[in-house]
Amino acid sequence: MNIGSDGAIPPLAGDESNQGMDEVDFRIVALLRRDGRMPYKAIAADLGLTEATVRSRVRRMEEADSLRVVAVTDYEAVGYSMMLAVGIQVEGRAADEVAEDLASFAQVFSVCQVVGTLDIEALAVARDQEDLNQLLSELAAVPGVRKLEPSVALDVLKNQSNWVPFGQAD
Repeated sequence: MNIGSDGAIPPLAGDESNQGMDEVDFRIVALLRRDGRMPYKAIAADLGLTEATVRSRVRRMEEADSLRVVAVTDYEAVGYSMMLAVGIQVEGRAADEVAEDLASFAQVFSVCQVVGTLDIEALAVARDQEDLNQLLSELAAVPGVRKLEPSVALDVLKNQSNWVPFGQAD
């Protein structure tokens, strides 16, 4: 669900695959996306609900693993100036084992097994060119890595960690 630049929450498009979440739940999620620390009292006032109703709905969504409120760090704000995608070909070892090893690197924030000419796609950050070289050397040394195909982002146009297509029509 996209919240307009004016903060307005758009109407939902009745998607039935949303794990028991209704329009009120989606509106609560939209407000928490805008400000994850928004008090339940303020959410209740915005939506015309009681604070207890908001609290119980948030608890229910958390228990159902439909909602998780977390802090997200801006990688540039903590000193990482480079983002890169690394395609990895695997040889002589199971791709899922290699992927688990790659996921253990602190600078790697996403690891996916993929189909095609590559076996794994990883997203990572580096502080500078020296850090990038070191990271790539360490990734290449993981047992089973045959080939790395790194691509450094020149300009990041979108990096939206909270993206989920709630309420969008097909």
